[in-house]
Amino acid sequence: MKIAICSSGQNWESPIDIRFGRCPYFLLVDDKTNQFEVLENTAGRASHGAGVSAAQMVANKKVGAVLGVNFGPNAVNVLGSSGIKIYSLPPEKFSVSIAEALELYKEGKLKKIEKATGMGRGSSTGSGRDW
Repeated sequence: MKIAICSSGQNWESPIDIRFGRCPYFLLVDDKTNQFEVLENTAGRASHGAGVSAAQMVANKKVGAVLGVNFGPNAVNVLGSSGIKIYSLPPEKFSVSIAEALELYKEGKLKKIEKATGMGRGSSTGSGRDW
């Protein structure tokens, strides 16, 4: 399965980015082979609607899951309606690398979410978090 991970950079050592819609990159990782491609998040430069546009970009890449921290309500709706599972890192793991985030996912240590964990509009506060 292909997994999109919200990233601050373009490699395994890059820190995860806490923003879904405005993260600079998504690393699209094959969870079986660990091969990845870098997808620049051009939606992050939009003045509004970044979460929806980013969710559509990810959905167009046929991913099965997204790993991140804060997901706004509109992004959650688009991802969910596309059949994409959303996993959020716990607060103590907000600064992990992409490689560490993938390992947490493979170990079953991420929480599957179905509602917003952020307020959208570039917010970095978690309104729906219940860790």
